[in-house]
Amino acid sequence: GPHGQQHWPEGHPACGGRAQSPIDIQRQRVQLDPSLPPVRPVGYQRPGTPAFTLTNNGHTAVLALPPSLRLQGLPGGFAAAQLHFHWGRPGHTGGAEHLLDGHRAPAEVRGHPQHGVQKGVRPGKGDGSRKWSRNGVGMEQGMGLGAGDSTGQTTAIPSFSVQDLLPPRLDLFYRYNGSLTTPPCFQGVLWTLFQQPVRISLAQLEQLQGTLYATEADEPEPQPLVDNFRVPQELNQRLVLSSFPPGTKGYSTGEIVAIIFGTVAGCLGLFLAIHFVAKRTRPSPPARQSQEGAGPQRRVQSLLP
Repeated sequence: GPHGQQHWPEGHPACGGRAQSPIDIQRQRVQLDPSLPPVRPVGYQRPGTPAFTLTNNGHTAVLALPPSLRLQGLPGGFAAAQLHFHWGRPGHTGGAEHLLDGHRAPAEVRGHPQHGVQKGVRPGKGDGSRKWSRNGVGMEQGMGLGAGDSTGQTTAIPSFSVQDLLPPRLDLFYRYNGSLTTPPCFQGVLWTLFQQPVRISLAQLEQLQGTLYATEADEPEPQPLVDNFRVPQELNQRLVLSSFPPGTKGYSTGEIVAIIFGTVAGCLGLFLAIHFVAKRTRPSPPARQSQEGAGPQRRVQSLLP
């Protein structure tokens, strides 16, 4: 349609840039960089809050996280802000944005930690110098998505150990320079994608695919919230780094395909992504805010050689 992904560059020129996300990671083209440090979560086992808030914003489901959760191993310290999700539609097993050797996982989960914020303190909206981080985690716990959740609806779910949502090996990942995956598609985003997926139940995947709507509760013709992922973008000479050498124990392509396109003990693979982005020093007009909830951006110093 007139508002489809192919038309994004018309209103958001950055969406037509040469360093866009997501991408299809081709492992035979990945370059090893053993100096990349592992990601280290702090406070993820005991979030320190009785409940989390889950909201349908019309584009995705957003899980608010307390700022006591922090990530180390990235350039700077990051306090958690929220997680959100990308998925497909009922009856289909593809919903993740990033691909691995041409294969798409059922879902992708992202987080929005905030950089340089003291525990329990957040800068005001007018602080154009603050930085943002994004990290992806899985959702093994039941989320309590209510049937028919419409745009703007919010529910509370019991607190749980966010550490349990992370894969066991946080030192095994791919990394590349990219962008936000929704308008305004700002570039200067450093992505880190874990080698090891985590798993969610088929029932939990079906909740994401079939219980949320992209319209208000009183809409006479409600539209299901499905296929909220962007198609893969051209790599355009960018490097994709790996923190581990080829042959490191993990999921082979065949195992990933088996998890993605079939069930293994009632579970499906969930591809994880972690990425972070810094805000521009000059805020953009409200109309240019990203669907993902990110503010205006500035380019982050590349970690690539």
